[in-house]
Amino acid sequence: MRLIAVAAVVGSLLAAAPASSGCQGSSTWTQCDVSNSGTTVDISAGSSNPGSNAPSTPSQDSPGRQSPQQPGTTPAPEDCGPLGCRGNYSVVVIPDVTLADLASFRPAAPRLTGQPTGFGIAGMPANLVAAASVQSIPGTVLDWDVTVRFTPVAFEFTHGDGTTAVHTTGGATWEQLGQPQFSPTTTSHVYRERGTYTVAVAVSYAAAVDFGNGTWRPVPGYVTATSGGYEVQVLEARTALVDKTCIEDPNGPGC
Repeated sequence: MRLIAVAAVVGSLLAAAPASSGCQGSSTWTQCDVSNSGTTVDISAGSSNPGSNAPSTPSQDSPGRQSPQQPGTTPAPEDCGPLGCRGNYSVVVIPDVTLADLASFRPAAPRLTGQPTGFGIAGMPANLVAAASVQSIPGTVLDWDVTVRFTPVAFEFTHGDGTTAVHTTGGATWEQLGQPQFSPTTTSHVYRERGTYTVAVAVSYAAAVDFGNGTWRPVPGYVTATSGGYEVQVLEARTALVDKTCIEDPNGPGC
C-alpha cells in the first residue's frame, strides 16, 4: 500500500510540473535555454519539483509481523519496513521530480533557379533567383505553445566557378523586373568560360521566439539554410557577319 501511495504522488507531480515552466509569459527565459546551432534553434526547458520526507498513515498488520507499537514505545525494527519509521508511522520518501523537454526548429531550404533555365552564355549575365520567405514554425515545450519565426536577411550565392556573392535579396526574374533577357540584375552572374557549373545559395535567417504571449524575443546569431545544387550549362555564342538574313537566304550561315 505504501508503494502505491508513493507512485500516485509522483504521478501527480509529473502532471502538474509544466505549470511551473518559466518560459510561459515570463520576461526572461527563466528555466529555459534557447540556443542557436547555426542550422536550428533549439529550445530546452526544465521543471523541478523538490521531494519530501513525510510520515504516512500508520503501518498495517501483515502476516508474520507484530502490530505497530503504541505511542511512547520503541517500534521493533521489523515493523518499520524498507522506508524507515517515525514513531509508529512509516516514512514515505518522495524523490525530486525533474521534467525536461527539447524542441528543435529548422527553416525550410530555399529554392534556387535561373534564367535561361539551366543554361547560360559565356560573357553574358545569367540571372540567378532564390526564393525564401518569413517562416513561423509552431511547436510545444513542456506542453506550452512556442513559435519560432525565421526572417531571411542575407543570400550568399556560390556560383560554382570559385566566386561567391552576398545580397540582401534573392533576386527576381527578368519578367518581374520588366527587363529583356541577358540584362544584368542584382543577383546575376557572368561566367567567362563554357562548362557546367553547380550553383547553390545559403540563406541567413534572423530568428525570434514567442512563448505564447505575443512577445517576440530575438535569438542571437543567424540560422542558415542551404539550397540543393542547381546546374548551369554555359555555352559560347558565336556571331558572323552575313550579307543576307535567314529569310532571304535560308541556307546561309547559322540558318
